[in-house]
Amino acid sequence: MSYAPIALHPDPIERTLQQGLKDLWYPVCPSGFVKDQPVSLRRLGYKIVLWRDGQGRINALEDHCPHRGAPLSLGVILGDRLACPYHGVEVRHDGVVMRVPGSPGCKLEGLQATRRFHAQEQCGAIFLYNATDPKLAEPPPLVLPEQLTSPEWSSFLCYTEWECDYRYVADNVIDPMHGAYLHKQSHSMAEGEFSAEFQLRTTATGFVFEKKGQRGINFDWTEWMDTGIHLMRLAIPYPKTGGPGGPFTIIGSYTPNGGRTAGVFHWRCRQLQGWQRDTWRFLYKNRLEERHWKVLEQDRVAMEHMEPDANQREHLYQHDMGVVRLRRHLKALAKQQLDKANAVA
Repeated sequence: MSYAPIALHPDPIERTLQQGLKDLWYPVCPSGFVKDQPVSLRRLGYKIVLWRDGQGRINALEDHCPHRGAPLSLGVILGDRLACPYHGVEVRHDGVVMRVPGSPGCKLEGLQATRRFHAQEQCGAIFLYNATDPKLAEPPPLVLPEQLTSPEWSSFLCYTEWECDYRYVADNVIDPMHGAYLHKQSHSMAEGEFSAEFQLRTTATGFVFEKKGQRGINFDWTEWMDTGIHLMRLAIPYPKTGGPGGPFTIIGSYTPNGGRTAGVFHWRCRQLQGWQRDTWRFLYKNRLEERHWKVLEQDRVAMEHMEPDANQREHLYQHDMGVVRLRRHLKALAKQQLDKANAVA
């Protein structure tokens, strides 16, 4: 996929949010994207190269050779380093130049001259830490919810890319009421009221936006979480035809790609074990997955057809308290980031 250059907003808070907040983990692609050759992706305002070393571990650098700026992604993998295709300069996984074949011993050797991204691979995805400090030695741990880490849960990663601001995706998920309208033909969201009262409830890691007096009927609540990665969680009741297990839980995370494009990650999860796990996984792949893609496609079409400034020309009402809360919180985080950077400067 090609990406148009991103037009940065003149407002510093908006520009910060547009590129993605710093000092957070972000999923950047499914694990299967990176195989035996370097891969170049635009994420978080950077062009990034990812590759696997001899043990299959993921490494990530800015896709920019410190010598003349050629893309390292066109080079050769030498274990934990890449050799630039232009002049053979070898850059290690931590951004340090290890060798300059054309001029051995030159001042470039030994410098940490390329931005390094700490990378982890979990739950079928590759995550990068978007550090303020490009020379950060160790990032904080990547903390994911039990639906993705507990052996009592089984999950599938659903990844797609939408031609819209990644925050439009988050706004869509924090809005349970759209399920009763946009997805009313869905096998799992055909029930429930077409009007509702909502409430906000604070949690240890964020907040829950939920319908009053309705639980386990439709898309009734969304939780926003900050555990060092921004995540969203919701649960949708399944009919008996959905197989064994509890409610269908979705964990979402959304990443700004290059241009006006969002990386959309949804892990589809159920709590079950033994034969029930096997039964559900079979049903999901053979019957349910297609239905869920149709629901997601309805969201994609709606988000992609919104104008880039649609969120600047709105008339919000009570159902939109979750959207307002999330937007205000993200703007506050962006302001904190800018204030910290200005204080250091």
